[in-house]
Amino acid sequence: MELRAYWRIVRRRWWLPVGLTVAVLVFTFAASRPWQPRPAVYSAAMRFNVGVRPERIPGVYTFDRYYTMMASEYLVDDLGEVVRSSVFADAVSRRLADQGIVVPAGAIGASTQPGKLHRIFTVSVTWGDEAQLRAIADAVVATLTQSSADFFAQFSAAEADIRLIDAPVIQRVGRSPREQLDLPLRLVLALAAGVALAFLWDYLDDAVRDRADLERLGLAVLGEIPRR
Repeated sequence: MELRAYWRIVRRRWWLPVGLTVAVLVFTFAASRPWQPRPAVYSAAMRFNVGVRPERIPGVYTFDRYYTMMASEYLVDDLGEVVRSSVFADAVSRRLADQGIVVPAGAIGASTQPGKLHRIFTVSVTWGDEAQLRAIADAVVATLTQSSADFFAQFSAAEADIRLIDAPVIQRVGRSPREQLDLPLRLVLALAAGVALAFLWDYLDDAVRDRADLERLGLAVLGEIPRR
């Protein structure tokens, strides 16, 4: 019986959820303009191995494998912050300038994202020009493998090194899962909001529409005229 009552409330003011859903649909299409061609976006991903050479002290057991593995993981964590820094972006930009490619360091920093898995360090760069992206990816690789001592003293003392294990792979970036789910989520939320408004309106409405409303007021029903 409760479900039938709920359905009557929604059916009585069906235009609220439907109208709100249609309004959100029109607004989303007007804002995103899916009929217009989107500019191409490319992504380059590369992976590095970060290693630390074990410390050798004659006659002393230093648990070298355990501590070197831990030190490598700490370096990977720190490298993530270095790649996000303006200093790293400036170093990559200078390498590109030597090749005759002018790319602002701020744009490089905003388009570069690091990641990590144990002692494996990943760098992803997103760019709108495929040819420039190849040059940027090569500059990132050269900066990390050849100029790591500019960022960490450990690398200058030949105690650690960074090696490229997966060369940059460039792919065209499609729509992200967030973009794909944006419209369905908006529509579901609009429909739910419309249904909630219909229930709120019914709660605030003091009009009498059937015998159940009268009986809730404590009034006796002597007769009822059918709708048909």
